[in-house]
Amino acid sequence: MSSSVQHVRLREVGPRDGFQNEPEVIATADKVRLIELLARTGLKRLEVTSFVRADVIPQLADAREVLEAIDVPEDVSLSVLIPNERGLDNALQLRDRIDEINVFLSASETHNRKNVNRSIEESLSGLERVIERAVAEELRCEGVISTSFGCPYEGEVPAERVVEIARRGAAAGAAEIALADSIGAAVPTDVVERLTAAREVIGGASLRAHFHNTRNTGLANACAAVAAGVTALDASVGGMGGCPFAPAATGNIPTEDLCYMLERMGVDTGLSVPALIEVSHWLEAQLGRGVPALLGRAGVFPPRERAA
Repeated sequence: MSSSVQHVRLREVGPRDGFQNEPEVIATADKVRLIELLARTGLKRLEVTSFVRADVIPQLADAREVLEAIDVPEDVSLSVLIPNERGLDNALQLRDRIDEINVFLSASETHNRKNVNRSIEESLSGLERVIERAVAEELRCEGVISTSFGCPYEGEVPAERVVEIARRGAAAGAAEIALADSIGAAVPTDVVERLTAAREVIGGASLRAHFHNTRNTGLANACAAVAAGVTALDASVGGMGGCPFAPAATGNIPTEDLCYMLERMGVDTGLSVPALIEVSHWLEAQLGRGVPALLGRAGVFPPRERAA
C-alpha cells in the first residue's frame, strides 16, 4: 500500500450502529458500560446513540438516559446521529453532554425514502438548516452519505451524485464528510475513486470512511481509503451492526481487527489492541453469543498474553 498516512483516528460506532440492528433491546446499563469500557481503550471519538423515533428503532429509545449516565474521560468526544431538526432540538437539550453531531442522508432516492421518508433534495435542504444551526451552537457537525457505493434497491449509485451531496454538506458548514458503504458493496477501486473525487469539492472539510463487511471487502476497503489519504475511519467493536433499511447488510468492520491490521502496517491508531479484544469478549458475554470479529478468536500476532 502506497500512502503517506502515518496516523489514523478510529471512530467507534458500536454503541449506535452496532446496537441499532440487534433483534433484542439492549439494557441501558449495558450500553453505558460498553461506552465507558471503549472510552478507556484509547478511542477519542465515540458515536453513542441517535435521536430517532422510538417506534422505528426501539433499540435507541433510551438516547437521553444513555447520554446522562455515561462517564468518560474529558478528552473523549461524544457524538450522536441526528436525522432532522427535531433530532437536533433533542440533542441541544443535552448540549453539555455532546461534542459532535452526525447528520445523514442516502445517495439513493429509494433508500432515502425508506430510511427517512424524504427525497434526497428534501433531506439535503433540511440538513443544510440543521448543520447551520449546529455550527451556530458551536457543535462540530459531520455529514454522512449512506449508500455511497451502492443501494440495495437501485443497485449502482452514480459517483457524481455522491460528490454533489458531499459538496453541499461541506458548503453548509460540515467539518467532516463521511462516505458510507451501508451495504458492503464497495471494492477498493470504488473507494479510491469516490473519496478522491469528494476531496476535490469539500474545501477545508475532512474526509471519513464507513465500511460494512457484508461481502468481506471491509478491511480491503479500509486499506484503500488510507492509501487515498483518509485519516479517519469508522468501526464497530466486535464487528456489530447493520442497517435496518438495507436487507442482508451485516456489521461494520470490527474495531479490533482494523486496529490490529493498521498497527501491523505501521499506521499508528493510538489504541490498545488487547484492551479492544477484552471489550469484545465482554460484549459477547452480554449478548450470549459470539461476535463477527476474528481477532478475539485468533489473538494478536506475535502471540502475547491477553490484557488483564
